[in-house]
Amino acid sequence: MEKVVSADYLRKVYNGKRVFLTGHTGFKGAWMLQILQWLGANVKGYSLAPEKASDLYNQISGDKLCYSSEIADICDKQKLQTEMGRFQPDFVFHLGAQALVRRGYDMPSYTFHVNAQGTAHVLDAMRVLEQPAIGVMITTDKVYDNPERGEAFKEDDKLGGYDPYSASKAAAEIVIDSYRRSFFNPKDHSKHKKAIAAARAGNVIGGGDYSDDRIIPDIVRAINFGETVGLRNPNSVRPWQHVLEPVGAYLLLAAKMTEDPIKYSTAYNFGPNPEDILTVEDLTKVFIEHYGTGSHQTIPQENAPHEAKLLLLDSSRAQEHLGWKSHMNAHTAIQWTAEWYADKHRTAHEKCMGQIEKYFG
Repeated sequence: MEKVVSADYLRKVYNGKRVFLTGHTGFKGAWMLQILQWLGANVKGYSLAPEKASDLYNQISGDKLCYSSEIADICDKQKLQTEMGRFQPDFVFHLGAQALVRRGYDMPSYTFHVNAQGTAHVLDAMRVLEQPAIGVMITTDKVYDNPERGEAFKEDDKLGGYDPYSASKAAAEIVIDSYRRSFFNPKDHSKHKKAIAAARAGNVIGGGDYSDDRIIPDIVRAINFGETVGLRNPNSVRPWQHVLEPVGAYLLLAAKMTEDPIKYSTAYNFGPNPEDILTVEDLTKVFIEHYGTGSHQTIPQENAPHEAKLLLLDSSRAQEHLGWKSHMNAHTAIQWTAEWYADKHRTAHEKCMGQIEKYFG
C-alpha cells in the first residue's frame, strides 16, 4: 500500500510534543490517542466518559495511554479553559462532539450547544494560551447545503444542513471561520502565534465502533445476536473511509501547519475518491463476505427522519496543498474493519496497533 502519511515524518513532528485532544474517549478519538502515543506525543484528553463498557476507549485501557485524562464537558467553558491553560499544548485537536444524526433529532438544542458553542469554547481557550499553538477543528462532510445532485462538494461551497446535526456542524464551521478572521488571522500570525484549520471528513468506519445508529456497529450487533441485518436506507451513498484515513490526514495537516501556519490555516475536505462509491447495501454485502457470516434485509421506514441519500467530497485542495489523497479504497476499508471485528484472539489495542503500523509503515 502506498504511504501518503509517513510515520517517520509524523514522529519528528509529534515526539515529545504536548497534544490536547477533545473527544478522546470517542471512537475516532480512541484511534487518534493510540497513534499519538505511538508517535511519542504527550496527550491530555478532555471528554465526557465513554457511554458504554464496550466502547473502544475502555477496551484499549485509554487512561493508560494518556499523559492525563480529564472527564469533563466542553460546554463547561471555565473548566475547559483551565485544563487547557494548565497543559499549554503545542497542538489542539478538537474531536469532541454530539456526532449522531438521529440523536440530533432527539436532542436538537443540545446538539447545537455542544457542536457550535462547544467549538467556540475550545477556540476561546486557545485564545488565552501563553505559547504558540496549532489547532485542527474537526467537523464533518455534512456541513454542506446538499441538494443531492451528485456533485462533489468543495470547501468554498455553500454551508447548510437539513437536520440539526448537520446544521450544528455548519454552524461550527462559521464559528471557526469567525475566530480565524477575528482572533487568529493568518496575516497577524507573528503576533498571536496561533494557527487554526478545519477538517471535514466523510462516513468513517473501522474496528471498535459500538455507537448506536451507525451501520457497522448495527451489522456487528445483528450478526453477534444471530439476527438478520436490517437496512433502513440500502440505496444511500456515503463516502465510506477507514478511520485511519481522516485521522492520518488530521495529523498531516497539523504537521504541515508547523511548516507554514499561514498557508494551511483554512478548511480541508478529506474524503475517498468520488468514483469509489458504495451504497449501504453494497457495504453490508462486502462486510458480511469478509466477516464470514451474516445476512441482510431492508426494513421499511415510515415517517423516518430525513437523512441525505447522496454525499460526495472533492478533496483536491488537500491533494494540492498537503500531498494527501485517500489510498485505501472502500472495499479495503471494509475488509480491514470486518477483519478487526472477526479477530477474537488479539486484544482491541493489539488489533488497532497492527493496523496502525501497517497503514503508516
